[in-house]
Amino acid sequence: MNDSIRTSEDRTGPWLPSWFTHPAHLELDSGFHLRPLRAVDVDLHRVAVARSGLSRRARLGRVRQRPPADPAAAADPGHQPLWERWAAQGASFTYGVLDEAEDEMVGCVHVGPPRGGAAGGVDADVSWWLVDAHASSSLHAELPGALRAWTTRDWPFTRPRFVGVDVSWSRWAALDGPC
Repeated sequence: MNDSIRTSEDRTGPWLPSWFTHPAHLELDSGFHLRPLRAVDVDLHRVAVARSGLSRRARLGRVRQRPPADPAAAADPGHQPLWERWAAQGASFTYGVLDEAEDEMVGCVHVGPPRGGAAGGVDADVSWWLVDAHASSSLHAELPGALRAWTTRDWPFTRPRFVGVDVSWSRWAALDGPC
């Protein structure tokens, strides 16, 4: 395999250099931090999804209803192990936005291969959502800049694309590739 970043049309293999290990933690100035989601986080995730309906729909529109709009549908414990498996395979990475004690998840961040391939030099897609209570908070204001700095400093990216910022959700959804 070539050690350069490559895209994947599915989740069957890595798209990052073989030497790369994804970051295990990102501390945020707001007192929250990011860490990879694990199967044991399913209950925290379920509560966060239930508390994020308005802000997720405002941010994502009808384009992407993952996590599901229906909190009962978010109770799928099989989804978390998929995220762990994808991270172990180097296929994509989902991080929880957690408080210091890790007893509350207030959102998620996803880093994955760019939909539509590497057109225009894009080497990753980064997306996120927060619970409704943080839709207009200091965390909400901090996250885009912190993620931009993190993905260019701690990841092997030169041009990550921030979905909902650099490209609209509807335009992103129209591109071919994995969600």
